[in-house]
Amino acid sequence: METVAVIARLKPGTEELAARLLENGPPFDPEGLGLRRHRAFLSAGEVVFVFEGHQVEWIVDDLVSDPYASRIDAALEAWRPLIEPPPRVGRPVYDWERG
Repeated sequence: METVAVIARLKPGTEELAARLLENGPPFDPEGLGLRRHRAFLSAGEVVFVFEGHQVEWIVDDLVSDPYASRIDAALEAWRPLIEPPPRVGRPVYDWERG
């Protein structure tokens, strides 16, 4: 299973609105996209979306390379006014699991 994160800087003053959007869940259907797990993390100035599943690279590549042409373009409409472009991609470089 692959894990990829999309990290986006929030525009100043948008943290509260971002929190409200996250309370409503993901802006798209994770199961419909073939994800095994999808998580979001919110800090004072950033939002991080974590995608997990088989072959998730294509989803993230589309989001970052051309966010306005992505398959989930319409679902991201509410996020565009909150985020400073471009988003960044984070890939795992270390993984530890207790056996």
